Amino acid sequence: MNLMQDLRPVRLFLVAASLMLAACGGTTPPPMTSVSENWSEQGVASWYGPGFNGKRTASGEVYDMEEMTAAHKRLPFGTRVQVQNLDNGLRTEVRINDRGPFVDDRVIDLSMAAAREIEMLGPGTARVRISVVEMSAMLTCSLVQIGAFSDAANGASVARSFQDRGLRVVQRTGPDGLTRVFLGPYDDLEQAERARDRYDGMVRPCD
Repeated sequence: MNLMQDLRPVRLFLVAASLMLAACGGTTPPPMTSVSENWSEQGVASWYGPGFNGKRTASGEVYDMEEMTAAHKRLPFGTRVQVQNLDNGLRTEVRINDRGPFVDDRVIDLSMAAAREIEMLGPGTARVRISVVEMSAMLTCSLVQIGAFSDAANGASVARSFQDRGLRVVQRTGPDGLTRVFLGPYDDLEQAERARDRYDGMVRPCD
């Protein structure tokens, strides 16, 4: 028996595994901290639907595949963009509330509703042009929601616990009767996103 021949498939497997790990080692660029009004991008769009419906997005919002939203690797959350299908000329407008797509040649992941509007549900992908319609208000002022309480006393207690740690806290009671507790305000979106990740919150514009 030739031991070297027996080991050859093992060596080939290890080399292939190393190459796969190296390919996965790239990092996603950080979110943009500013966006010019004439910003645009072209590439391939895809869409995501039932498998993600009801799950939390990277912004902290719950994904609703019937809402006009999208995922982008770098555009700030809350940015509104127009997406034009270059294969048929159809256009739609979406709000960025998630991160992705994590496939090299794709530039945006549309909700099912948005994909339907530009007739790309069947094909699954389409060549698109993305252009900014409205810049995110969160670029200049954002809050991180850390809770919503039907009992205002519970909300106040949570707010005090964060204030005791030296954090800025905002409380608001909405028309639905819920008391919402926010950290901030932040004038740096990256700081807000770090707070969101640390406290499992949701980034919101200050307005």
